[in-house]
Amino acid sequence: MERIASFIMMLCVFCISNAANYLTFAAEEDGSTFGILNKNNNPDVQYSLDGGETWTALVKGDAITLVHKGDKALLRGDNPEGFSKGYDKYSSFTMTGKIAVSGSVMSLIDGTDETLVVPADYCFYSLFKGCTSLTQAPELPATTLAERCYQYMFSGCTGLTQAPELPATTLAYSCYDRMFSGCTSLTQAPKLPVTTLAYSCYYRMFENCTSLTQAPELPATTLAEFCYEEMFWGCTSLTQAPELPATTLAFHCYAYMFKGCTSLTQAPELPATTLAERCYDGMFWGCTSLTQAPELPATTLAVFCYSSMFEGCTSLTQAPELPATTLADFCYEFMFSECTNLSEIRVAFVEWKDSSDQEDNTHLWVKNVAPTGTFYCPKALPLEYGLDRIPEGWTVKYIDEGTGVNDAVASETTVWTEGNTIYVRDSEGDVEVYDMLGRLIVSKRNGQENIQIPVPQKGIYVVKVGTETHKVVL
Repeated sequence: MERIASFIMMLCVFCISNAANYLTFAAEEDGSTFGILNKNNNPDVQYSLDGGETWTALVKGDAITLVHKGDKALLRGDNPEGFSKGYDKYSSFTMTGKIAVSGSVMSLIDGTDETLVVPADYCFYSLFKGCTSLTQAPELPATTLAERCYQYMFSGCTGLTQAPELPATTLAYSCYDRMFSGCTSLTQAPKLPVTTLAYSCYYRMFENCTSLTQAPELPATTLAEFCYEEMFWGCTSLTQAPELPATTLAFHCYAYMFKGCTSLTQAPELPATTLAERCYDGMFWGCTSLTQAPELPATTLAVFCYSSMFEGCTSLTQAPELPATTLADFCYEFMFSECTNLSEIRVAFVEWKDSSDQEDNTHLWVKNVAPTGTFYCPKALPLEYGLDRIPEGWTVKYIDEGTGVNDAVASETTVWTEGNTIYVRDSEGDVEVYDMLGRLIVSKRNGQENIQIPVPQKGIYVVKVGTETHKVVL
């Protein structure tokens, strides 16, 4: 008898440890209900109210009542080709009352939660969209995703306070697109450790999550088009941005990323030197608590790269230095528009137009900035005023004023350039090279008849030889 009892106990333990991790709906208040809405779609879905003893098909129009708080329904399905098929062929759950969901969403695919592969594009598209009764999200164990597989999955779930873990390390096209948009009670975001991103993967992921106070870490160094676009748009409780370590950007990658984050006081460092079209477009638009802008080290610009980047940042008093010596089409368009307290701008470019004679590079870039301020620029920049140029009423100071720049200096010293190298012959003193922002780039001791000085990039430089100065253009 003891052997039989022991065997039965072992068998029970084995059965429990190997039980399917069914999707489970648990009532958190009496009379909560759930159903399914099918749009041109008819997946296999079954539910059990007796712990898996009996199963019944869940079809459109059903309203299953969980009579008492604590009552549970198990759900499973056999949908190896995907639960939903597209934005016009999908199924989503409906709910009333309060329901906490646990277990694995993959039990809707294989009935047992054994697969870790999302089998099709749009697989869980809008699955719980608009379920304001949802208080807890299910597990999402899949490690291999598909295009748009979680798009809109929890959009509008205003009762959801915590996001599920997202263990996938390889992303897919728009996989998390608007996944939690409008989750106004969400206070904690999931970890996002992926370092190589996919097209539009995080697009509007946390849009209007107004209770989110801290963003997840974003360690990715390989970006993709639209990857972070509008990711935190309207997150009005977000106070600090995550680090953004990528040095090479992609089309629209950070566009409108923090638009309307009115509590954001600190911007991330932006170390990128290789820009892309619209990469920073509207990134901090309407961040009214932002008091300091990040450094912008890139010297080669891209079309629309900084367009509207700080538009409406009413607490910003000083613009970041703009070291680029030539402009790109619309690169600074609306950049500081409506920054009503901005009173200092420092630039290094010497022409308002670019090589294509484009006049809109600075279109309305200083609309409604502070009525007085200081504009620092090279002497070579034409003094033109207006909403597209230097703000009316501002004082102009030259960034090359203290260096005594002369286009022609009577001297026996010869200075010339070739490629990215400055050459100095017959110097009478120590040689120093400054960029157009007045920063010392290179210092050479006297004692050489001919001096070669490589510089980091093309642009305008001031070469100081003893008491003489020479301006050179590479």
